[in-house]
Amino acid sequence: FGTHALLVATVTLSAVTAATRGENDVTGEDVYPPLWDLAPENLLDFPVKDNKIVISAWNYQDRLGVYKSLLNASAKYFGAFGPQNSGNILWGLPLQHGWQFRTGRLADHSGGTSCGYENGELLCQSVRSWWSCMNYYLAIIPFLGAVEAGLFGQLPYEIEILPPEEQKDDFCYSVKDCRSRMPKLMDDWKAFFEVNIFSSFKLDDALGFMWKAHVTSIAYALPKFQDRLKYLSDPEANFGEDWANGVDFIAATHLSTDLPTTNNFQVFLPQRMLVERDILPSISDFSPEQNQVLVSLRALHKANKLTGGLLLKLWRKAMSTEAGRKMGRKMIESLTSS
Repeated sequence: FGTHALLVATVTLSAVTAATRGENDVTGEDVYPPLWDLAPENLLDFPVKDNKIVISAWNYQDRLGVYKSLLNASAKYFGAFGPQNSGNILWGLPLQHGWQFRTGRLADHSGGTSCGYENGELLCQSVRSWWSCMNYYLAIIPFLGAVEAGLFGQLPYEIEILPPEEQKDDFCYSVKDCRSRMPKLMDDWKAFFEVNIFSSFKLDDALGFMWKAHVTSIAYALPKFQDRLKYLSDPEANFGEDWANGVDFIAATHLSTDLPTTNNFQVFLPQRMLVERDILPSISDFSPEQNQVLVSLRALHKANKLTGGLLLKLWRKAMSTEAGRKMGRKMIESLTSS
């Protein structure tokens, strides 16, 4: 049974990566998240008020600026892994966020406001968006973990994250606040940044720390934002949960999340929100590869549920050594390049 379950995971992940790598000619502006050039470059580009750097986490450009600050501050640690900071493994976070923005996933899907819509407040990120809320835990928490770890050195001001207009208790807003309310999350992200700052690290180790923090963030946020799924169509809500489950499997292989690799993987993610009439595997305006990714993620999630999480446990065990992870990535790559 264990071998069979592992096989399911391997074949499914192979299908996902084969589809996403089918066309990897990401060129020009598409390489970066939308509006990347307009985002603040570093922390002192944000407004300062009452001796605090004020960041509006519910504005797409500000949240993008948080990522840009992280990438710029950590660039010197990843210089050996690619030119012009392209080997920085933090690229996966803003690129995912850019895909969410481009596909309308950060808007208010409850119909209550014009937040996130072109004819309303385009740069607004809705607190009613499941994707936007999940992403908070992969943007603001890593950022505050980096501040606590000393990535930005001694800052002349404190950091203040502005709260949303509703559901304020679902989030934390400063290093002190997050440290007291979600110490495990802060520990994991702080540990990732400390590995980079205070040691000459192996890339596999850095990826291990990063993915550990990444899956901890998702695990913490998933139950918290279950109520936001009701604003989505059933196919989109299923895809969101399938995607979160898929990340667990990808994380175990320590897949690199640098600029080129992440872009290659994102090419065949759905380029719009899923609606009720979308039936897998034959969504007509999606390519066969996009349909395949959705089917594969669905199958992986179902198989993991049916086995009570055993499938993920077995997969993680198989990926628990550097040799195992290398084999896992190679297995997927060999199938995708054929």
